[in-house]
Amino acid sequence: MSAYRKLGFDAEETKAVVDGMNSLLANLHVHYQKLRNYHWNVTGSDFFDLHDKFEEEYNEVKVQIDEIAERIRVFGQTPVSTLKEYLEMSEIQETGTDLSGQEMVKEILQDFEILLSFYVDALEAAGEIGDVATEDLLTGYIQRTEKMHWMLTAFVS
Repeated sequence: MSAYRKLGFDAEETKAVVDGMNSLLANLHVHYQKLRNYHWNVTGSDFFDLHDKFEEEYNEVKVQIDEIAERIRVFGQTPVSTLKEYLEMSEIQETGTDLSGQEMVKEILQDFEILLSFYVDALEAAGEIGDVATEDLLTGYIQRTEKMHWMLTAFVS
């Protein structure tokens, strides 16, 4: 009897993709909560701009989290899903609420750089097995993150 294959890929082939997506998922969750923190707690003359921008970003990240978790399920695997796992796996770190608006933006820029490395790692793993659907999903995230990085860099310059 042959090994079970989900959508033409077996569990061994998709391990690197699923591992990469789970690492990405953990980092996105910490990033998401950081954005919520900043949305709630930003103060100062940039309040209106940053309050709205952080909300826009956390709504985008919420969609990405869902799509990545569902993509992991497509492969018949279980996405990481506890706060403990997220904090243990994430390179993105939590911060307090006492940052200035400019410091918050700089933190988000650092998060974007970390996220971009995880997007690329997962993209490369997907490419190695010919998983074009995951590549397409991640390419869109990379393009958006690069654009937001540019925009927020201009904001703090």
